[in-house]
Amino acid sequence: MIGIRRENKNRWERRVPLTPDHVAVLTQGQHLRVFVEPSEIRAFPEWAYEEAGASVTADLAPCRVILGVKEVPVERLEAAKVYAYFAHVAKGQSHNMPMLRRLMELGCTLVDYEKIADDRGRRLIFFGLQAGHSGMIDTLWALGRRLRHEGIRPNPFDDIHQALDYATLAEAQTAVSAAGERILSEGLPEVMTPFVCAFTGYGNTYRGAAEVFDLLPFRDIAPAEVPELAGNLPRDRHVVYKAVFHEEHTVEPASPWDRFDLQDYYAHPEKYRPTFAQFLPHVAVLVNCVYWEPKYPRLVTLQALRELFGAKEPPRLKIIGDISCDISGSVECTVRSTDSGDPVFVYDPVTGRDTLGIAGRGPVVLAVDNLPCELPVDASQHFGDMLLPFVPALARCPWDEPLEQLPLPPEILRAVIVHRGKLAPSYVYLERYLAA
Repeated sequence: MIGIRRENKNRWERRVPLTPDHVAVLTQGQHLRVFVEPSEIRAFPEWAYEEAGASVTADLAPCRVILGVKEVPVERLEAAKVYAYFAHVAKGQSHNMPMLRRLMELGCTLVDYEKIADDRGRRLIFFGLQAGHSGMIDTLWALGRRLRHEGIRPNPFDDIHQALDYATLAEAQTAVSAAGERILSEGLPEVMTPFVCAFTGYGNTYRGAAEVFDLLPFRDIAPAEVPELAGNLPRDRHVVYKAVFHEEHTVEPASPWDRFDLQDYYAHPEKYRPTFAQFLPHVAVLVNCVYWEPKYPRLVTLQALRELFGAKEPPRLKIIGDISCDISGSVECTVRSTDSGDPVFVYDPVTGRDTLGIAGRGPVVLAVDNLPCELPVDASQHFGDMLLPFVPALARCPWDEPLEQLPLPPEILRAVIVHRGKLAPSYVYLERYLAA
């Protein structure tokens, strides 16, 4: 027996862990009972779940195992339940410690999707691809609006909307392809050339962003070529340039006698210093997809932006699509997160102030912390495809047994943060965050 809870983090959260098609597999193929909490904003109608064999009910009390997408509010947690969702606790995130503490007080079990991984540590269940899709669409939408605000109109990005305005990814991709056709036929305004989009990161989030961006007429260039483009004449108005930056392009050893080594960088990031600032004057759009922790150097610092926007010449940098969205993190001017209702702000590097919208001195920053929810149908289908093979084991597991005796796939067992109110051995380090 499985329960699917109603998402209530915000009005934009319309995703589900399992679609009606996935539920049909469970009810008809696995003979599992599925209860679905009603929702007015869910991307899939309740009748579709009923046709798939689920019971739509506000009472999930009969369900031991409850699946969700985002964190469950503390007041909605129930004793002795088994919850599976993105908990955002593994790094000791302070804002979610009350939730973790309450789960333990209630004797609950928590399975964190983020920690479901293979024996090499590769995540098996994720929304990174969809974050890349939505983030790239929104970045191009913001670019069109900013250019229009600056009087650069018409421009090829004028007709691209925010991702949430499209019913499906395919519909959004059609709009981006149309922008690409305009670039080919009409060309970019001269003032925009050469148009360089820099991508940082190369994982699932980048792959999603590239699946959108690559619909434009693009030319791959190496990071080292970016500063050289501005001097190349005549400039090609019918192409956009794409540069993908890896770690070796964004940092260098602090010691002139050392050479860059990726494993050494991961092990000793304090031995490296950032170098990405040298590329900022030549980039129109930055799409940030990196995984970042405070121990790593930043990509974009406030000092670099102050120098860039304090110069006499207006900078080329228009948009920072910070899909990673770490507050004051790899992109230091991401001083806040936004939601899909007000997705962008302008950060003024001179005053240090941020203003919602696209007007003002400084780069426009896209900092939506929940981008996959803007394409909820595609995101839910993709996510459910990954989760579905594990659901029967979750439903049939004798959860009252000791943790080490649970008949679970190892991928799931490694993701059990709390079992019957106690931290699993791999996560006892969270005690210090709970005590803070």
